[in-house]
Amino acid sequence: MALTTAGTRLEERWRGILAVHARTMCEIDRVLHPHGLGASDFEVLDILASAPDEGGLCRVQNLVGRVHLSQSALSRLIGRLEKDGLVQRSVCAEDRRGVWVALTGKGRRLHDEVLPLQREVLQRTLGERYEDR
Repeated sequence: MALTTAGTRLEERWRGILAVHARTMCEIDRVLHPHGLGASDFEVLDILASAPDEGGLCRVQNLVGRVHLSQSALSRLIGRLEKDGLVQRSVCAEDRRGVWVALTGKGRRLHDEVLPLQREVLQRTLGERYEDR
């Protein structure tokens, strides 16, 4: 079956999106590595830092769809962040199956320190391309 011109353009756009994503993630990993974080680590800290609750409290289940990791990969990531003292887990009192995760003071300080680095990468890799959309 021959590809249509429209189909080819869609494929090219898709590959372009994947390339921008890969470059952006690699660059975030590179600038955050000296701080002991990767792009996915930062994403979890960033979501928790912007949680509506002042304490940065969020159910782990609510993080799954936002960080684009499987449940098991997210659990391992949270385990590493907890071991490093950046987050704290607790069991939900209303639903014993639910687990809450929150930033610690150390986690909030590290997030605040590296946030400008991550935003700078986003501006460089995405800024001009996606402004005014």
